[in-house]
Amino acid sequence: MTKSELVERLVDENSLLTRKDSEIIVDIVFDSIRNALKSGEKVEIRGFGSFTIRNRGPREARNPKSGEIVQIPAKKTPFFKTGKELRDRVNNS
Repeated sequence: MTKSELVERLVDENSLLTRKDSEIIVDIVFDSIRNALKSGEKVEIRGFGSFTIRNRGPREARNPKSGEIVQIPAKKTPFFKTGKELRDRVNNS
């Protein structure tokens, strides 16, 4: 499902929301998750899952074309862990 499909689903499910209102709602939710993760907070949506930041240390890798060793710096990556209810719904569908 894409972001635009999610917006369309909101419009279809709720006759009080316009397409523009639905876009704003989806954008606010995604921006809130992004901003929370950027500031180092954990985002937990009960029954769905949780978003956290994982720190990846620096490492060495090899350029496949030249075989040269390349240093990859440390970085932060977002991580999503599914909630039990979502896992159960997917597995028992």
